Amino acid sequence: MIQARDTTLHRYAVVWFASFLFFAIWAFWPSYFSRVSEQTELRLHLHGIALTLWCMMLIAQAYLIRTKRRALHRKIGALSYALVPIVVATTINLIHYRMKGGGTLPEIGLYQIALMVNAVIAFLLIYCLAIVYRKQPELHARYMVCTVFPLFTPVTDRWISANWPALLSLVPSLNGVPIVQVLGFALADLLLVGLIVWDLRAKRRVHTFAIALAIIATYHASVLSLYRFEFWRTFSDWFRGLPLS
Repeated sequence: MIQARDTTLHRYAVVWFASFLFFAIWAFWPSYFSRVSEQTELRLHLHGIALTLWCMMLIAQAYLIRTKRRALHRKIGALSYALVPIVVATTINLIHYRMKGGGTLPEIGLYQIALMVNAVIAFLLIYCLAIVYRKQPELHARYMVCTVFPLFTPVTDRWISANWPALLSLVPSLNGVPIVQVLGFALADLLLVGLIVWDLRAKRRVHTFAIALAIIATYHASVLSLYRFEFWRTFSDWFRGLPLS
């Protein structure tokens, strides 16, 4: 059973979500936030606004629980039923816009489709689990914490490339492009393992982080393998041909 006085997760969730938003803004500052007025593609703005609102909602929700304002927490949480579909729709629309077109995709293109589309699926799975367990606060909170992990690589890719370019020589490449995502994958997996150990040491009989790790690790494995298979090329060509953007 989860201890009734287990408030550590709620206490530090605000810091976790705020830190992720800080690093996201830092990572996207050169290419987006510092040049917002120069961006003419509406899809990019809609995607950016939706994900920024999601991060801000996570911070607000964690803070409301920390300050014991549960009624307001529930009211704002209900807005996620509208915001999450917007996050998914704007993300899929942007992916399609960037990847659509004729011609045969190289392996790196197939890889990128798996990276982005499967991240959306992992995010949705974890969010749905959070909603299923919304009446069990400790489980719900853990799954909400884990909604950040499918969003890691857009942040870590840019942060590493800009601040630690020497690391790019240590990662494998595909069609000459460094697969920097493996570093973000490793960081996400290590953090989840750390959270699992944290729960085990506190003797909390919950498996939330282990389930999230299974989802995230499956997502990572799919990205690193699907581009090799013909069925994924068939799916990617079908996806690119849809009238989505």
